[in-house]
Amino acid sequence: MLPIAVDAMGGDQAPGEIVAGARRAADELDVPVLLVGRPDAIASAGPGALEILPCTEVIAMDDDPGPGVRRKKDSSLVRAAEAVRDGRASAMVSAGNTGATMASALLRMGRIKGVSRPAIATPIPVPGGTPTVLLDAGANAECQAPWLVQFAQMGGAFARERYGIAEPRVGLLSIGEEDTKGTALVKETNALLRTAPGVKFVGNVEGRDLMTDDVDVVVTDGFTGNVALKTLEGGMRFIQAKLLEVFTATEERRRAFDVLWPAVVPLVSELDPDSHGGAMLLGVDGVCIISHGSSSAGAIVNAVRVAKEMVEHDLVAHLHAAVNP
Repeated sequence: MLPIAVDAMGGDQAPGEIVAGARRAADELDVPVLLVGRPDAIASAGPGALEILPCTEVIAMDDDPGPGVRRKKDSSLVRAAEAVRDGRASAMVSAGNTGATMASALLRMGRIKGVSRPAIATPIPVPGGTPTVLLDAGANAECQAPWLVQFAQMGGAFARERYGIAEPRVGLLSIGEEDTKGTALVKETNALLRTAPGVKFVGNVEGRDLMTDDVDVVVTDGFTGNVALKTLEGGMRFIQAKLLEVFTATEERRRAFDVLWPAVVPLVSELDPDSHGGAMLLGVDGVCIISHGSSSAGAIVNAVRVAKEMVEHDLVAHLHAAVNP
């Protein structure tokens, strides 16, 4: 397959962790990787034999996404998206500025025919089960009901190809399970989803359902989705920190923790964002993985793994079919 283009300059730990992850991915996954970035910065991360697509500019994490993409045409993000557009790469991965990653993919790759707005699909871990796909997780702060229907169609196609779910159950995020609950947007979307082709709609769901196996795909606007996602992330970090504090407060508790830790490790791994490979930008005419800003080398390996699998599953073609039934 064509190489996976990895933005070597994007992320809080770039280029060191990003380059290390890209090299590990090439070795462990047997997939070609194209590093996109400043050659001197990539070289500073250590010796390696991966192909490099050189560029001279970097879109910083705090840059305004739209102007940054338009102004910095020789940035690593823009060049990575162009590599996919031009057939030099099969997919792109970036842990950099989320808005700029989205803008680069949209402006350079374009939208899939029929898609009104791309959406960010983020896997929410469900301990002991298959992750719940949440979208939109931040691409579109304000939405229209027909867009949410397309999110449901694309989210269902993604869940089928990513997690092997034959008929993904789609829920609409609201403040109550009843059809009469929610904003005007939620009520209109609820009515449309009941007759939407290719969508197995199970009705409204609440925030407490995100980490359960009661639903496979949860649809909402980007503002609500991002707030829900960040709330879950913050809550899990708080609980993890407090449990660690409790279990290490005394020598007796530390001994108990040593006994319990092997049983806790699988749960910690499931809840670790790095293990899920990042979010997926659905609706652009190419595979684009948006990794967490603090991604480690391991996170990049998993992101490249997801990109490889989605290319092999021809996800873009399935998304096209989903929104153009």
